[in-house]
Amino acid sequence: MTDARLRHGRASLALSFFVQGVTFALLVTRIPAIQDRYGISDGLLPVFLAAVPILAGVGSVLTEKVVARVRPRVVLRWAQPLVLLALLGVGAGSEVWQAALALGVFGLAVGALDASMNMMGVSLQRAYGRSIMLGFHAAYSLGGIAGASMAWAGAHWDLSLLVSYLPAVVVLLPVAFIGSRWYVEGKQDEELPQGAERGKAGSVSFKLLMPLCLVMCFAYIGDSTVSNWSAKYLQDVLGSSEQLSTVPYNVYMVTTLLGRAVGDFGVRRFGAVAVVRSGSVLAAAGFGVVAVAGGAWVGMLGFTMLGLGLCVIVPQTFAAAGRMFPGASDTAIARLNIFNYVGFLVGSPLVGALGDAWSYRGAMLVPMVLVLATLVYAKSFGAEPARYGGGHERPRTVDVG
Repeated sequence: MTDARLRHGRASLALSFFVQGVTFALLVTRIPAIQDRYGISDGLLPVFLAAVPILAGVGSVLTEKVVARVRPRVVLRWAQPLVLLALLGVGAGSEVWQAALALGVFGLAVGALDASMNMMGVSLQRAYGRSIMLGFHAAYSLGGIAGASMAWAGAHWDLSLLVSYLPAVVVLLPVAFIGSRWYVEGKQDEELPQGAERGKAGSVSFKLLMPLCLVMCFAYIGDSTVSNWSAKYLQDVLGSSEQLSTVPYNVYMVTTLLGRAVGDFGVRRFGAVAVVRSGSVLAAAGFGVVAVAGGAWVGMLGFTMLGLGLCVIVPQTFAAAGRMFPGASDTAIARLNIFNYVGFLVGSPLVGALGDAWSYRGAMLVPMVLVLATLVYAKSFGAEPARYGGGHERPRTVDVG
């Protein structure tokens, strides 16, 4: 397959990551508006918020079964429009049951979308023969910044959810669907090392995969701590203004984008193990700075360090699973993806409970320790049964749809 088709496939997948970043940000940054629109009580809101990642985990499990029959590109081609339409449904409804239905569809489709996108990313990385996964996740971060900016504009101008969501869906849905014509996948079963297992679910050892699952969980506990508690921490603990308290998450997203934009070069130069270790230490140091900060600006320095450190871990965890199980990477990634949602579910309540029972400064030390524990499992990122082309950066056989 020509280099041009590989480039087109890479660009189309990056577009899907970008669209998903926009979509997810539009949902999570307008949660207060969703609560107000549907009259969801404070007691019921956590149920709705927990249901989305739980159903996303179910969607990831189902995707593992589906890709045994159809290629991940087919799942992604139809899951992405479904996610966008579910977002529109959240904005268009008026009854609580309608919100529950739309969010349920959103959760299931997001699980299928996340799993299939990362399956394709790992497959394309194998076809390229060099690290490109961080670039896809950089596109997601860029989409998150764009989506959060759209949400801010909607809130600033007091637009309804439907009016806020409709332009994004009208533009992104056809763009994503048309872009899916150029999806490209590397064939899993070609050029594998002698004796490697082929794409059977049974070839994925959960014992071998577990270190990566724990790392994924720890990373998302750290990420959800920033997304859910950074504003409250800056305002209530560090005494910032309400306006200034909104800055850390934006800074976190920007540094995540920057770190991922250059992260692939670091992996190519120093290796995945070194990059993950450096990211873990930097992220843990960021949590430490946040915990001891005497003022808002020092706190923001800590959140900046967090963005630069955490951003490399998740993409490299997916990539490591693909290297560890080269003949069954789709299965490994679908199972690994579940721990994305486990970390998201655990992180926010954990920090909140510790903050109320102890102190929010002390609570920040818990994700710090968990992220630092990634160092224990860093060697798993070096598992590489099929080394890429003897160091040559040449594309391998690809499967185009």
